[in-house]
Amino acid sequence: MKSADDIVRDAQAWWTTEIIDIEPGKIAMRGYPIEELIGNVSFPQMIWLMVRGDLPNAEQSRLLEAALVSAVDHGPHAPSIAISRMAMTCGVELNNAMASAVNVLAGIHGGAGQQCMELYADAAKRIEQGTSLEAAVEAALDAYIAENGKVIPGFGHRFHPIDPRSGKLLAMVEEARAKGVVAGLYSQIGQTVEAILERRKGKRIPMNIDGATAVIYAELGFAPELGRGLFILSRSVGILAHAWEQSQQGGRIKGPMPKNIPYTYAGPARRAVPGKNQA
Repeated sequence: MKSADDIVRDAQAWWTTEIIDIEPGKIAMRGYPIEELIGNVSFPQMIWLMVRGDLPNAEQSRLLEAALVSAVDHGPHAPSIAISRMAMTCGVELNNAMASAVNVLAGIHGGAGQQCMELYADAAKRIEQGTSLEAAVEAALDAYIAENGKVIPGFGHRFHPIDPRSGKLLAMVEEARAKGVVAGLYSQIGQTVEAILERRKGKRIPMNIDGATAVIYAELGFAPELGRGLFILSRSVGILAHAWEQSQQGGRIKGPMPKNIPYTYAGPARRAVPGKNQA
């Protein structure tokens, strides 16, 4: 039979974390007292600290913040935003609406940034092994297409001919590269992907917000999985804003389109149930 001390030690070992040290009257995040972080550290810096273990410098923080700001919202036609608004008209609370919206940020809607980072990482690995930039990106694209199909995440947009957010973000990456804050490799990879796609398809398929934020997150050293997590943090702000706005506007049980606009029914014509009128 275990002693009381052994039981206490087992309980203490149940969860192990390097993130927070907390006891009555004391809270430290990654070793930094919370009272010293408050008022001195921005929210993007706090995100970096929590997931990376230390504080970013000012230029790294500026790039991270820019990426987070850029993806906050894309209007009610974005499924996550629409879901938050529809949920509010069903009588749920803000947290329920936000959870419903976040839950659809998966592989297709919300996952492109992570997928693009994985593509970039594959190309970067090939470059580290001695392959030229152009050949590495060609090979990474071919490998991605063979496994996932012809749609390349981070390039092209169903709504914008040219995504107005991408150019600004890439310009900021170039500024950071000139200052030695980032190496610029992933920016080169992203722009090479765009050039190769244009050559292959005979038309330009511009880098979109997912491709541009993937460049930033990769340049800053975030793992691809964290790229999706960071996007969700960003989009959650828009989700909250739309859910709150809808709560103020009112409305009850609003579906995905006005009730006077019918959906398309493609099933069989009206028909009798077999045997219904038989004795």
